[in-house]
Parts: sequence; C-alpha cells; structure tokens
Amino acid sequence: MARRLDVTGADGVRLAAWDFTPGPGTTTAPRIARQATPGAAPGPVPGPVRQPAVPQPARQTAAPAAGPYAASQGPGPAPLTDLRAPAPVAVPATAPGVLLLHGLMGHAGHWAPAARRLTGGHRVIALDQRGHGASEKPAGGPFTREAYVADAAAAVEQLGLGPVTLVGHSMGALTAWQLAADRPDLVRALVICDMRASALGAASQRAWQDWFRSWPAPFPSLDAVRRWFGEEDAWAERPNPARGAFFAEVMAAHPDGWRPVFDPAQMLTSRATWVHDAHWDSLAQVRCPTLVVRGLDGELGRAEAQEMVRVLPHGAYAEIPDAGHLLHYEHPEAWAEIVEPFLNGVLTP
Repeated sequence: MARRLDVTGADGVRLAAWDFTPGPGTTTAPRIARQATPGAAPGPVPGPVRQPAVPQPARQTAAPAAGPYAASQGPGPAPLTDLRAPAPVAVPATAPGVLLLHGLMGHAGHWAPAARRLTGGHRVIALDQRGHGASEKPAGGPFTREAYVADAAAAVEQLGLGPVTLVGHSMGALTAWQLAADRPDLVRALVICDMRASALGAASQRAWQDWFRSWPAPFPSLDAVRRWFGEEDAWAERPNPARGAFFAEVMAAHPDGWRPVFDPAQMLTSRATWVHDAHWDSLAQVRCPTLVVRGLDGELGRAEAQEMVRVLPHGAYAEIPDAGHLLHYEHPEAWAEIVEPFLNGVLTP
C-alpha cells in the first residue's frame, strides 16, 4: 500500500507524492478518479524516443502488476498490491530518502512493482509531476524544464528527503540530473533510466503529434484501450499486452467513453525541450555518484549511454537484457537487482 503526501510545487501548483515506504501509516490505497470532473486534476507513456517511434514496452507475455492508479471496470479503488513483492519490512522515518520521478505521460504508480523490491532501509517516495497522475494540470502551464526541476526540489525540501537519491525514468531522469546539477546540496546520488542527453530533432515532435491524432479516443471500454494499444496501434512494432495494460492505467471515464487523464497538448509542450535541445552540459555538472541504466532494446543506445557515463564525473553503467524503454515497469525484479546495490553503496562511507 502507499499513502498520499501533498506537495506545493513551483507557482503554487498542487502535486501528489506517494510514499511506498513500508511501515505504520502506509495503508491508504491511492487511486485515480475514474470519472472525469471538470477542473479536476487527475492524471502514461514514457519520455523521449528514437524518432519517429512512440514509446512502448519490450516483449512481454504477462502484464505487470497494477500500480496505485490501476484501472478498474467497476466502481471503487484498485488496491495497490503486488503479490510477487517481498514481505514489507518497517523502515524508520529517518531512513535515507529516495525520490522516484516518472517519465512523460507516466505517473507515480508505474514505479510500484519496482519500488516494492527495494528491500534496503530506504524511504521511497514517488512524485506525480505536474500535468501527470493526481497532480494539478494547470491550463496555462508552465511545462518548462525549470518548472519540473523546481517542483522536484520542492518535493525534496517539503518532504524532508535531502540529501536524496533521485531515480528518474526518461523525462524524470532529465529532471533528476538537472536538479542534481543545480542543487548539489539536495542530492546524494542519481539513477538515470533510459534517457538521452542528445536532442531528438523536430521530426520527433511531428511524429508524436501524428500519433496522438491517430488515437481512436474516446475508447468505449478499458478492454478497447488494452486491445488498441496492445495490438492495433500502427505505431507499435509488435503485439504487446503489457503496452495495452500500461495505457489502460491512465484512462478516466467520461460520458462519451475513456480518455487519457493527461492533456496531449501539455505533453507535447513538456517534451519540446529535449526535442530541440541537448543536455550534455547539465549532465557534466552532476558531481554525485550516478548510475546510467538502459534496457537492451530501449531508446537510449549503448554508445550514447557509455558516453554519458564518460561525461559524468562519477558515472557507472548497467543494462537490463530483454528490457525496453519501460525497464522498471516491465522488469521490476531485474531493475531492483541492479539499482538496489547502487543505492546501498552510496550510503556506505
């Protein structure tokens, strides 16, 4: 189970964080509103991709365990449980903090299967970034790099996590390393999951615009969501039930059917910065120990990942065989086997 923690981000934006730390008080099952409400802030596909591809999980026969916003055909919440995870062990509130930052169109719940496999004494919290998950989606933005980084800093400070280990996936990884570069006082260590430092190019943004337009939304049911994204989407390289399950987690019920909880226009605005800009300079300014993790079939190529490690003053490299861009979501056990020793190691003098 996880419990919600409220954070005030930059410009007063309301953000939702989810505490995955085992122990007293972690019994409230977070949920996403399945019925859309005008003006509400409900709110995944991960961040940047090789142009013109659209992000998708690697081959998998079984869908991952549901996260805190697990979709349900019926009323009521979907409990945040994962029977494959080890039995929880209580962690003191003073334990070293770990902040998980999801990718573009993601949400905190996508970390749930992986977070539960972190058995060390860490206080593990995942943030719904602005425009995503249960956090506010301000119509006027901003959805800039500066806003995302300021929100993450606010979460670290308000939740008393610093110095924190930041673990980011895709767009969340970019936010994490930019925060580490800007505020080294807040960051103990960093894990970058499948995020490129190079620019994608304008063609990538046009491809995403076309892809959003191709969605047959509203969908008549969640089964239709799973089927379209898992089997029928022309952008998918192959049938993939996990891809369908991934998208079903971020749909909300409207009078005319099921629609994404995020605004595609806001997502395009959010990703524009890495479409047109490279981020090698900020990467080189990260001084803390950093692990760069990629899926063998992910969006971050091996050559670029190894160059990122070379640029980092204290970089290390790891990859997960059989994993795609959503490495922590598809392969939580393999992900934890790589990441947890790093988390424990940075706590050792």
